[in-house]
Amino acid sequence: MPADASSTIPPALDQFREHPQLTPEEVPGLLERLAEVPDPRDPRGVRHALVAVLALTACAVLAGATSLLAVGEWIADAPPHVLEQVGVRVDPLAPQ
Repeated sequence: MPADASSTIPPALDQFREHPQLTPEEVPGLLERLAEVPDPRDPRGVRHALVAVLALTACAVLAGATSLLAVGEWIADAPPHVLEQVGVRVDPLAPQ
């Protein structure tokens, strides 16, 4: 369903486009909030902290991802500095 014409979402997203580079001071607020979400997963087999998964999912959605497939593709294509910023260990053998 498209956003209502009176929605404040498009102007809010425009603010992100004007400032594409986040500073480290801007990221911890979001990460701290996401760290408060309880992790229902069984610890066996968990590769990434829930906070990192949620943060990358939020970034993908803000970048325009509208499906789980699109979110996964956005995360797979995310630059190493973005992954490091949210706490994902970057594979040293992955192409950069």
